[in-house]
Amino acid sequence: MELRQLARDLQVSRIGLGCNNFGTRLDPEGSTEVVRTALDEGVTHFDTATMYGNGRSEEILGKALAGQRDQVVIATKAIPRPREVDYKPGVLARSIEDSCEASLRRLSTDRIDLYYQHVPDPDAPLEEAIEALNGLVAKGKARHVACSNYSADQMRQAEGIATGTGASHLLANQVEWNLLNRAIEADIVPAAHEVGMSIIPFFPLASGMLTGKYTMRRPFPTGSRLASAPYFATLATEENFEYVEKLSAFAQAYGHSILELAIAWLCAQESVPSVIIGAMNPEQVRSNVAAAEWKLDDDVLAALPSRP
Repeated sequence: MELRQLARDLQVSRIGLGCNNFGTRLDPEGSTEVVRTALDEGVTHFDTATMYGNGRSEEILGKALAGQRDQVVIATKAIPRPREVDYKPGVLARSIEDSCEASLRRLSTDRIDLYYQHVPDPDAPLEEAIEALNGLVAKGKARHVACSNYSADQMRQAEGIATGTGASHLLANQVEWNLLNRAIEADIVPAAHEVGMSIIPFFPLASGMLTGKYTMRRPFPTGSRLASAPYFATLATEENFEYVEKLSAFAQAYGHSILELAIAWLCAQESVPSVIIGAMNPEQVRSNVAAAEWKLDDDVLAALPSRP
């Protein structure tokens, strides 16, 4: 597995394992099997969050990585400030600090390699979040810090705060990016280049739309995201299905699947060091890892079909 540099002392595997299904859609035994397969395939980047299964994902991942801690990069995310808790100065900082302590216990580790603020707080000043994250680095509880779901302006503001105060710089912004949702290319991707921040895409397969398992006018498979969650089902538009068909034909012309195209396309993006992908079984892990072996050159990228 190819490794990419995220920081001077932090390398991540080109394909990372998203652990959002652990403890919810996937039981501990199945989750552990997925983790072990990922390790066998050379995956070193494991991404979870307190919000995933109310902490169960972290617990399962920590146990599954027993004996492998020094060989992997663990990324997790702070739980957002509860909506029922009114913001007052210091509340967000305490929330981030308490969330990190709980994650360390659940993951059975003494440090987190990459610690994210999961979502920006709409009421708290960004300075408070940056200061709290920096405090975790200073105490050795987090090696590096990052953000998730930040806007381009928030990325620039965060970089300005870190530069002006000497705080730890945010290494990455984890945001949705895939062949069906390229909105971040208008502002977030340019901002990442500007401030020297990486992009870690989530939903790289558009919740399964880019796997080829969904077809227009056919019932969604039982248990799938599109069948069980209205939010994800909004992707199943006629326009998206038409584009998926174009992408599938394009990939087949090169001897590949649409899943391989979706992953390889993200791997080809300069700002992306690692693509986080969930898996429900070992075979999906192997397929995701194999997809990264297709290196898209400039000619292939230029020939990619445009949206209808």
